[in-house]
Amino acid sequence: MPGVKMVVSAMTDVGRERTTNEDAFSITDLESGTTLAAEGTDYAIDIQERGVLLALSDGMGGAQAGEVASALVLDSLQQAMARDARGAIHEQLEHAVQRANRNVFEEAKTGDKHGMGATLTALFVRGDEAYIAEVGDSRAYLLRKGRLRQITRDQSLVQMLVDQGVMSAEEARTSPSKNVILQAMGLRRDVRVAIARLRLRRGDRFVLCSDGVSNPVSDAELQQIVTQSDPRAACETMIALANDRGGEDNQTAIVADLTGDDLPMPDEFETVTETYEVLQTFAPQYRGRAITADVAEAAAKAVRARSSAKGPVATKRAPEPTPAEPSAAVAATAAPSIEPPAEPARAVPELIVIDDEAAPIAAEVTPSPGSPDSAEPGRPRSRRSTLPPAPSTSRTLVIALAVGALLLVVLLVVLLR
Repeated sequence: MPGVKMVVSAMTDVGRERTTNEDAFSITDLESGTTLAAEGTDYAIDIQERGVLLALSDGMGGAQAGEVASALVLDSLQQAMARDARGAIHEQLEHAVQRANRNVFEEAKTGDKHGMGATLTALFVRGDEAYIAEVGDSRAYLLRKGRLRQITRDQSLVQMLVDQGVMSAEEARTSPSKNVILQAMGLRRDVRVAIARLRLRRGDRFVLCSDGVSNPVSDAELQQIVTQSDPRAACETMIALANDRGGEDNQTAIVADLTGDDLPMPDEFETVTETYEVLQTFAPQYRGRAITADVAEAAAKAVRARSSAKGPVATKRAPEPTPAEPSAAVAATAAPSIEPPAEPARAVPELIVIDDEAAPIAAEVTPSPGSPDSAEPGRPRSRRSTLPPAPSTSRTLVIALAVGALLLVVLLVVLLR
């Protein structure tokens, strides 16, 4: 399929406060099976039948080998996608992500790697379609017709609270819980992979970045940067700006332009949503039920209470830097994210709330019968923060009736006297 061309660049940086870089990225031409050296250059690719895979992973674990986790995620994903070219593309992606997750899960049982994990955001391009897979909160954006849109949804505690109306988007940006994610590669035997398909248009530009970029740099600033620069310069500017604002986290960015005669020109009246299809969603559940606003709020309180009880929590991600004055060219508001349609999610035994130093801001939790942990008695349990049990309505009603009956007896005794 030589009618579709990509120009891609990538850059990663350790930042100003870390000694190791737990971020990693890969750009793979699956036709030849080679990893492309696109860092610091604008690399041109003719996309062939097997397609091109861009992937970014943000490791977590600190001394527990976050850099090992992110590298293993990408290596496993590349190998699985290169091997398996059968079936629907989204099924190939699902299988490859699950294989990568399982590899990290097994590796985390060895040595001092217990608790390590990583996020994953991958973009697979073949023909006139792109597929986006996500686990965690590393982001993917699409720039089309001069407008930047986030095409992934953060799998984070604050995003869940925003979705339930408990917190505003602006409060989420400055929340002390913004570093808490709901799932990651390698912490369970299986993950729930969010996958979407996008019909491409000529001139589409994709941006993938870790939260070391998306936390200190607003969406409006990202739009200004990627609109005015070529891929290499855009990567350099994003990372330089993140470092100027403290550089407290590792930073990684990938920018890819798509052109070619096989791609239709964008229609003046066509919206991005019309070309975007959700194939699998990540919808957090608690004991097999959808998360409601009161349960979400209880989760936030539990996390805050445990964090306060333990004192400052070491996190992979830095606190929000003091916002800089936006330049005059930056738009007043960020481009809104695509709202994927609601879709039933697979039930899970419990909601994991992960502080992404990987783990654990809560005490050990004994696994419930039938949970993945209980099925593996030899596996060390990860520490996790779980939601409190939902109150029982029937039990409350029985207690209320008993109290009412007791008061009635007391009243009758008083009257008869």
